[in-house]
Amino acid sequence: MTDPATPTATPRRILLLGGTGTIGRATLRELLGRGHEVVALARPGAALPPARGGLAWRTGDLADPAAVARDGLRGERFDAVVSCLASRTGAPADAWAIDHVAHRHALQAALAAGVPQWLQLSAICVQKPRLAFQHAKLAFEAELMAAPLDWTIVRPTAFFKSLSGQVERVRRGKPFLVFGDGTLTACKPIADEDLAAFLADRLVDPASRRRVLPVGGPGDAITPRQQGERLFELLGRPPRLQSVPPGFLAGIATALGAAARLWPPLQAKAEFARIGHYYATESMLVWDAAAGRYDAAATPSAGTRTLFDHYAALLRGEAAHERGEHAVF
Repeated sequence: MTDPATPTATPRRILLLGGTGTIGRATLRELLGRGHEVVALARPGAALPPARGGLAWRTGDLADPAAVARDGLRGERFDAVVSCLASRTGAPADAWAIDHVAHRHALQAALAAGVPQWLQLSAICVQKPRLAFQHAKLAFEAELMAAPLDWTIVRPTAFFKSLSGQVERVRRGKPFLVFGDGTLTACKPIADEDLAAFLADRLVDPASRRRVLPVGGPGDAITPRQQGERLFELLGRPPRLQSVPPGFLAGIATALGAAARLWPPLQAKAEFARIGHYYATESMLVWDAAAGRYDAAATPSAGTRTLFDHYAALLRGEAAHERGEHAVF
């Protein structure tokens, strides 16, 4: 990461979307630390940290097609849009409203205002889309790729917050839950601050323009079994892992999907179960379509902080645990 006291050599004026989320906040800190001027557009009623040098908060409802132009851009000059915006639940209606439609509105406003660059935070799981939020993200990615501006799409692997939901239960003496034998999937998790630095680097890297860039954290890919075993090691206890059948969530999703035909509100719950099953059975690594497998070696690494560093910090009380919307446990 950049020393906050050392400004970037090429400061830019940036409109940031999604600046109140976990990755958004880290990205905001990184951009400001590099000397960029940031206007962060947040939803009305969002809890906003105080504005400070180089930062201005503005609010607007992205369901309104005119919000970005009227409330965010305001006819002013911007060098780039950086979007860390994502649906908060992954439910189909929310996913299409935020991951696709709101982004489309923002892109149209940026093009009309002559903004020359767009940096988009996506997700590596869109490589094998089966879920509503994945299809929504891909729909916007396609529109962004066709737009007449410089774009970069970053697809990170797993986040620390999504893999830390069991730290407290294990600390309380419960077993670490895994699907199957705990080796069905693997990932290269990346820290918020490392991802934020990677995003900020892309703004000033000409080689990143008009490219889709997967990225993971440092070190080898790790399985859920390795996560659980290391967590017990950090606690100084023998490992206790408990297996959950991979089909458990698939069965729930099927049952809820059938019931949703009679009571549509259950469709969102069925999608949550599908999301859980997806993450329980698919690795967050680069997918080699020709070979039909995930490829850890082809998944780029960035940053310095590992998931196990984060586990240790949580156990020492030096880090806070923020659970993701899609956490399975």
